[in-house]
Amino acid sequence: MKKIYKLIISILIPFLASIIGGLFTANSVSTWYITLNKPTFNPPNWIFGPVWTILYLLMGISLYLIWINKKDKKAFTLFGTQLALNALWSTLFFGLKNPLLAFIEIIILWILILLTIIKFYKINKNAAYLLIPYLLWVTFASILNFAIFLLN
Repeated sequence: MKKIYKLIISILIPFLASIIGGLFTANSVSTWYITLNKPTFNPPNWIFGPVWTILYLLMGISLYLIWINKKDKKAFTLFGTQLALNALWSTLFFGLKNPLLAFIEIIILWILILLTIIKFYKINKNAAYLLIPYLLWVTFASILNFAIFLLN
């Protein structure tokens, strides 16, 4: 029964971060964001919610696999830091309406996700593999962020 609580907590942690980021996103998506020039490869707005839901779920499962395998302070610190940066990106991009600052931050986020994957791989390979779609999406988001900065 203890493992089920760890699983629930592990899944809730990324979703709590998403709520923080969502507070800034919700106000700007239907106002400021629609006024921006976007590249042709910009996905429709409806795609972001399902993609992030899946990614946060995968992050939570990944965290759980680390938690039940080894209590590694560095692994938890890396995970927590990248998750905080994940929420911060929404604050910078949508809250402050600053694509340049958000782009600089997302590059740091990308590096921390990669470091988290490397650390998780040493503890549990499946936990690391679960974070690869997240890294790929943030790679795409970085390119999109930069394109939006250039176009505006």
